[in-house]
Amino acid sequence: MRKLWWSLAAVVVIVLLGFFVAPWVYGTYIAEDDAPAAAVSTSGAEAATGDLEGSWTITPGSEVNRTAAGYTVHEILRGADVTVVGSTDQVTGSATIEADKLTAAEVTVQVAGITTDSSQRDGQFRGRVMDTDTYPTATFVLAEPVDLSGLPTDGTTATLPVAGTLTLKDRSLPVTVDVEVLRSGADLVASGSVPVVWSDFGVEAPSLGFVTVDDRGSVDFLVSFAKN
Repeated sequence: MRKLWWSLAAVVVIVLLGFFVAPWVYGTYIAEDDAPAAAVSTSGAEAATGDLEGSWTITPGSEVNRTAAGYTVHEILRGADVTVVGSTDQVTGSATIEADKLTAAEVTVQVAGITTDSSQRDGQFRGRVMDTDTYPTATFVLAEPVDLSGLPTDGTTATLPVAGTLTLKDRSLPVTVDVEVLRSGADLVASGSVPVVWSDFGVEAPSLGFVTVDDRGSVDFLVSFAKN
């Protein structure tokens, strides 16, 4: 009988260690932050050519400035704070520039294409978090004209405040984001990070036992444009 009790006690200890200790060890010593969301790179940038006037379309971009969009959040795993970055290159959109002003712009992201390093996390994201079958896209639409007359033409960047409407799932809210812009050759490249409170958009941050996700994060983008 004593051996049986000792065996049962050992099983309980092993189960408790697996439930409480293993996640802490993973979160503290194994899990690593993802690389930050892409920002405009001036590597290999050229002096600007041509003028800004006209219609522009999002393209896949260059090797150093690949078009992508997604999100950044922090997971809390048994007290360990881990940064998670999800992204996709399934991004389309257009812009119109008139008299050195950005007068219209829209960016559309296929949300189901956003992935991280975890298929389990991505399944939760596509399913109960974002319900991509019902709401397949996220969009950003320019709300006010932006003055581009001061953009450098020497392959360096400028940062401009941009006001727009961000739509996630079925909610659209006004946002303002600082956008870094580069003119390189005949192309335009822009990147930014929009701080969001997920619940404002009806997005429930998941809590899966020993893993919880902050209710705040950001929607990130890097988009390359070519003139039509």
